[in-house]
Amino acid sequence: MAKDISDTENGLRSPLRRKLLMGMAGLPALALMPRPSFAAAPPTSAVNTTGLAVTDTEVTVGILHSATGTMAISETGSIQAEKLAIAQINEAGGVLGRKIKVIQEDGASDWPTFAEKAKKLLVNDHCAAVMGCWTSASRKAALPVFEQYNGLLYYPTFYEGLEQSKNVIYTGQEATQQILASLDWVHKEKGAKTFFMIGSDYIWPRTSNKIARKHVENVLKGSVVGEEYFPLGHTQFNSVINKIKLKKPDVIFADVVGGSNVAFYKQLKAAGIDLSKQTLLTISVTEDEIDGIGGDNIAGAYSCMKYFQSLKNPNNEAFVAAFKKMWGEKTVIGDVTQAAYLGPFLWKMAVEKAGSFDVDKVVAASPGIEFKQAPEGYVKIHENHHLWSKTRVAKALPTGQFEVVYESPELIEPNPFPKGYQ
Repeated sequence: MAKDISDTENGLRSPLRRKLLMGMAGLPALALMPRPSFAAAPPTSAVNTTGLAVTDTEVTVGILHSATGTMAISETGSIQAEKLAIAQINEAGGVLGRKIKVIQEDGASDWPTFAEKAKKLLVNDHCAAVMGCWTSASRKAALPVFEQYNGLLYYPTFYEGLEQSKNVIYTGQEATQQILASLDWVHKEKGAKTFFMIGSDYIWPRTSNKIARKHVENVLKGSVVGEEYFPLGHTQFNSVINKIKLKKPDVIFADVVGGSNVAFYKQLKAAGIDLSKQTLLTISVTEDEIDGIGGDNIAGAYSCMKYFQSLKNPNNEAFVAAFKKMWGEKTVIGDVTQAAYLGPFLWKMAVEKAGSFDVDKVVAASPGIEFKQAPEGYVKIHENHHLWSKTRVAKALPTGQFEVVYESPELIEPNPFPKGYQ
């Protein structure tokens, strides 16, 4: 069932609208700009020449994530962040003088469903843009739909790279910004030479580990002593944990996703693997997953992301305060949640730069867009539709938060097709 955010419900503010507006305290600077006059909005005929859902007062966008199924543990934060960003944009006057209306669909952790819902949002609902997907499998399923119907997807998850589409803006990290950078760090800081890789069984972990293996063997001159994959939702890891104990790798390199993380880390601890002594490096666990895993079960592990909730900067402090104001003090914010928050703002800025909601014009205006109020600090859209961003490595604490132990000195240029890794 599609859901939308509307101003009124039987003449009264809806409960969801009231909840969204509660999150307006502590907004970042962009959301606090003077509200433009809706009456001064450019005419719809001038800003919408391709039949999108744009009226004189509203523009419709889609949100497409897994609200149910094994991936909901990871994707719920993305939904919350996108709704916060949209509420803030609306409070500041909308986009080209128009309020953003949201239609939300549930991909339900099922890749064909993502394709089906993407088509609905583009063909039936005529959404001007869609914020969505999490796994590479869901993105790969939906991508042909976006390309066929010339839709625009803002994709928030760190991923394996090896893709570039006119119809996608990738707001997470690609492999060179995460996988290669994290392996270089653990090799330098821990003297790591042997690696045991464990991942979920779909395109992102398999491709990521293929890239990681090439880097370990060809650049770091190390070795991979084990590589295992498990279906999404898998909960029995004792057999592979025994293999890890037998192999004694310098590093467990983990890209298990979704709810499986809860079982994996609890079983690691139960098996006597002390992560303060056994180095574990994950590229898939954020604060969102730790909320389910439990801080005590993963304390001591290292994670490589571009964002952690504990980052100390004014942008992030305002973002965390607004997020918790809207969604509750106990909520946590992970890397993909923050990357999802970027999407609506980057779209807004590209639309206003283009002076149009037309997808081709928004796409053409996107390279070079800078978001100086990003919670991670600062981002910029590259010509390849990925973001310049920093790489960070952090240590998991028993509290469920992370302590940043490494930050790249400069923004890393995105390179989705690294030579020698394809």
